[in-house]
Amino acid sequence: MKRERLEYFRGLLNKKLEELLAEAGRAVSDMSVPEDEHFADPTDRASHETDRNFLLRVKDRERRLTAKVKEAIERIDSGTYGICEICGEEISEKRLEARPVTTCCIECKKEEEVQEKQQKAKG
Repeated sequence: MKRERLEYFRGLLNKKLEELLAEAGRAVSDMSVPEDEHFADPTDRASHETDRNFLLRVKDRERRLTAKVKEAIERIDSGTYGICEICGEEISEKRLEARPVTTCCIECKKEEEVQEKQQKAKG
Protein backbone atom coordinates (compact mmCIF):
# COMPACT_ATOMS: atom_id res chain seq x y z
CA MET A 1 0.00 0.00 0.00
CA LYS A 2 1.23 3.47 -0.80
CA ARG A 3 2.62 5.60 2.01
CA GLU A 4 -0.05 8.29 1.60
CA ARG A 5 -2.84 5.73 1.98
CA LEU A 6 -1.17 4.29 5.07
CA GLU A 7 -1.04 7.77 6.58
CA TYR A 8 -4.69 8.26 5.70
CA PHE A 9 -5.60 5.09 7.60
CA ARG A 10 -3.31 6.09 10.47
CA GLY A 11 -5.26 9.34 10.71
CA LEU A 12 -8.59 7.49 10.76
CA LEU A 13 -7.34 5.14 13.45
CA ASN A 14 -5.84 7.91 15.60
CA LYS A 15 -9.09 9.88 15.39
CA LYS A 16 -11.10 6.82 16.46
CA LEU A 17 -8.67 6.16 19.32
CA GLU A 18 -9.03 9.74 20.57
CA GLU A 19 -12.83 9.43 20.46
CA LEU A 20 -12.79 6.14 22.36
CA LEU A 21 -10.42 7.43 25.04
CA ALA A 22 -12.43 10.63 25.50
CA GLU A 23 -15.63 8.62 25.81
CA ALA A 24 -14.01 6.29 28.34
CA GLY A 25 -13.08 9.27 30.51
CA ARG A 26 -16.63 10.58 30.42
CA ALA A 27 -18.05 7.16 31.28
CA VAL A 28 -15.95 6.84 34.41
CA SER A 29 -17.21 10.16 35.74
CA ASP A 30 -20.80 9.35 34.72
CA MET A 31 -20.77 5.98 36.47
CA SER A 32 -19.72 7.25 39.85
CA VAL A 33 -22.82 7.32 42.02
CA PRO A 34 -22.98 9.76 44.90
CA GLU A 35 -22.88 7.98 48.25
CA ASP A 36 -26.03 9.74 49.39
CA GLU A 37 -28.08 8.37 46.48
CA HIS A 38 -30.51 5.80 47.82
CA PHE A 39 -33.31 4.04 46.05
CA ALA A 40 -36.44 3.77 48.15
CA ASP A 41 -38.21 1.83 45.44
CA PRO A 42 -36.70 -1.56 44.51
CA THR A 43 -37.90 -1.03 40.94
CA ASP A 44 -35.85 2.17 40.67
CA ARG A 45 -32.83 0.34 42.02
CA ALA A 46 -33.32 -2.51 39.53
CA SER A 47 -33.71 -0.05 36.67
CA HIS A 48 -30.53 1.74 37.72
CA GLU A 49 -28.62 -1.55 37.90
CA THR A 50 -29.91 -2.63 34.49
CA ASP A 51 -28.80 0.67 32.95
CA ARG A 52 -25.42 0.38 34.63
CA ASN A 53 -24.90 -3.20 33.41
CA PHE A 54 -25.81 -2.17 29.87
CA LEU A 55 -23.32 0.70 30.04
CA LEU A 56 -20.63 -1.65 31.33
CA ARG A 57 -21.19 -4.00 28.37
CA VAL A 58 -20.94 -1.09 25.94
CA LYS A 59 -17.75 0.13 27.63
CA ASP A 60 -16.26 -3.36 27.45
CA ARG A 61 -16.88 -3.43 23.71
CA GLU A 62 -15.26 -0.01 23.40
CA ARG A 63 -12.27 -1.23 25.43
CA ARG A 64 -11.81 -4.15 23.04
CA LEU A 65 -12.15 -1.82 20.06
CA THR A 66 -9.52 0.48 21.58
CA ALA A 67 -7.11 -2.47 21.73
CA LYS A 68 -7.86 -3.35 18.10
CA VAL A 69 -7.24 0.25 17.01
CA LYS A 70 -3.88 0.27 18.80
CA GLU A 71 -2.95 -3.04 17.18
CA ALA A 72 -3.87 -1.67 13.74
CA ILE A 73 -1.62 1.35 14.30
CA GLU A 74 1.18 -1.04 15.30
CA ARG A 75 0.62 -2.96 12.05
CA ILE A 76 1.01 0.29 10.12
CA ASP A 77 4.30 0.90 11.96
CA SER A 78 5.53 -2.65 11.29
CA GLY A 79 4.50 -2.64 7.63
CA THR A 80 1.90 -5.40 7.90
CA TYR A 81 -1.23 -3.24 7.80
CA GLY A 82 -3.61 -4.18 5.01
CA ILE A 83 -2.28 -7.73 4.66
CA CYS A 84 -4.59 -10.61 5.51
CA GLU A 85 -3.32 -12.58 8.51
CA ILE A 86 -4.83 -15.79 7.13
CA CYS A 87 -3.93 -15.91 3.42
CA GLY A 88 -1.28 -13.20 3.20
CA GLU A 89 -3.03 -11.37 0.38
CA GLU A 90 -3.71 -7.64 0.38
CA ILE A 91 -6.95 -6.51 2.02
CA SER A 92 -8.93 -4.25 -0.30
CA GLU A 93 -8.92 -0.58 0.57
CA LYS A 94 -12.70 -0.65 0.32
CA ARG A 95 -12.79 -3.18 3.17
CA LEU A 96 -10.26 -1.16 5.18
CA GLU A 97 -12.42 1.94 4.70
CA ALA A 98 -15.41 0.06 6.12
CA ARG A 99 -13.44 -1.54 8.96
CA PRO A 100 -9.96 -0.06 9.43
CA VAL A 101 -9.09 -2.49 12.25
CA THR A 102 -9.70 -5.61 10.17
CA THR A 103 -6.99 -8.25 9.92
CA CYS A 104 -8.62 -10.44 7.26
CA CYS A 105 -9.62 -10.04 3.66
CA ILE A 106 -13.30 -10.43 2.91
CA GLU A 107 -12.92 -13.96 1.50
CA CYS A 108 -11.13 -15.26 4.59
CA LYS A 109 -13.60 -13.51 6.89
CA LYS A 110 -16.54 -15.10 5.06
CA GLU A 111 -14.93 -18.52 5.43
CA GLU A 112 -14.26 -17.88 9.11
CA GLU A 113 -17.91 -16.96 9.67
CA VAL A 114 -19.12 -20.09 7.84
CA GLN A 115 -16.93 -22.23 10.09
CA GLU A 116 -18.24 -20.43 13.20
CA LYS A 117 -21.84 -21.09 12.14
CA GLN A 118 -21.03 -24.77 11.57
CA GLN A 119 -19.44 -24.99 15.03
CA LYS A 120 -22.51 -23.41 16.64
CA ALA A 121 -24.81 -25.80 14.76
CA LYS A 122 -22.82 -28.79 16.06
CA GLY A 123 -22.69 -27.55 19.64
